Amino acid sequence: MKEVTEISSYDATNLVFYVNGKRVEEKDVDPKMTLAAYLRDVLKLTGTKIGCNEGGCGACTVMISHIEDGQIRHFSANSCLMPICGVFGKAVTTVEGIGSVAKNRLHPVQERLAKAHGSQCGFCTPGFVMAMYSLLRNNPNPTISDINLGLQGNLCRCTGYRPILEAFYSFAVDESGTLKVRFLRFPKKTVAVWERTVAKSKSKTGPQTELVDRTRPLLDIQEERGKE
Repeated sequence: MKEVTEISSYDATNLVFYVNGKRVEEKDVDPKMTLAAYLRDVLKLTGTKIGCNEGGCGACTVMISHIEDGQIRHFSANSCLMPICGVFGKAVTTVEGIGSVAKNRLHPVQERLAKAHGSQCGFCTPGFVMAMYSLLRNNPNPTISDINLGLQGNLCRCTGYRPILEAFYSFAVDESGTLKVRFLRFPKKTVAVWERTVAKSKSKTGPQTELVDRTRPLLDIQEERGKE
């Protein structure tokens, strides 16, 4: 796995995709291998957990991005069910790929989950984080109903869900675009910082939902193909 510098045309006989912004190319991959197994066993990205291994618990959730109508589209996926060959030409983002490790900064989704004490054993936490992250990449101003729908595929057997929902409801807005976080149990100073962040959020992803965009190589590929 190498850092993305220059994007060159790739042989369609090889499996080429991106993980957290880095190009991955495999010549002899087992088509029966799942994305979860590849991430954990080959790339050693063990933040993605395998729980039920049948798509029922959401612990293995990652975000997959692809080009559609000239735009990058994102969706959350159970990596334990996704064949590794299914990510050809796509970008995969795992829990290790959000935030900024170099600057020691948690992504807002991670930060709010921690402040709300939304993790006990922690096994389900990466999956919840990636489900919420994927939702925010597509919809930076979700309603509470949007959040409930986006988390339907994730299970937690420790918390009873209340602290998890309190953390993620802090991203919810009402019809006027105002955060509903003020109704939750967070310090006023913390809420004020989050509200200022939302006020600055004008782009599709917005500063409250993205610190480092690791799906950019997909647009580089599309641009190069247009020159061929």
